Amino acid sequence: MEATPTTAEPHTVVVRVGADALLADVQAGRHTFVLDEPENVGGQDRGPTPYDLLLSALGACTAITLRLYATQKKWPLQGIEVRLRHRRVHVEDCQACEAGDARLDEIHKELRLLGELSEEQRQRLEQISQKCPVQKTLLAGVRINTTLLPAEAAFPA
Repeated sequence: MEATPTTAEPHTVVVRVGADALLADVQAGRHTFVLDEPENVGGQDRGPTPYDLLLSALGACTAITLRLYATQKKWPLQGIEVRLRHRRVHVEDCQACEAGDARLDEIHKELRLLGELSEEQRQRLEQISQKCPVQKTLLAGVRINTTLLPAEAAFPA
């Protein structure tokens, strides 16, 4: 599927999926890329999955937040690696769960901080990593409002 040449508005993401594949063409402002699903679920594995992109957003936001903080403090942070994994886990003690098999999404985030940092600096950076805007959004929950557009408005020519 070819991406439509029209440019998305700033801070707007447009995703298009055709009739025959799970491959998604994504336009984020002036940037374009593809997302896909693995072959074992019907995709072509031609790009990262939507969950890969979600983890990438969290990891990038975490690393950028740490870089800004360390630079402001003039700390010797030479590099940041954020490793993330997503999984669904069974909720053992869920008071608000109506279903007997309640599941919860869980993200594991590991930080590797490179540089001659004191233990106090490393601990403070770990605390700051919890304050990145994407993590705050995920933890607060998101309200998603959906509007159904007429079919002729969905894919401009």
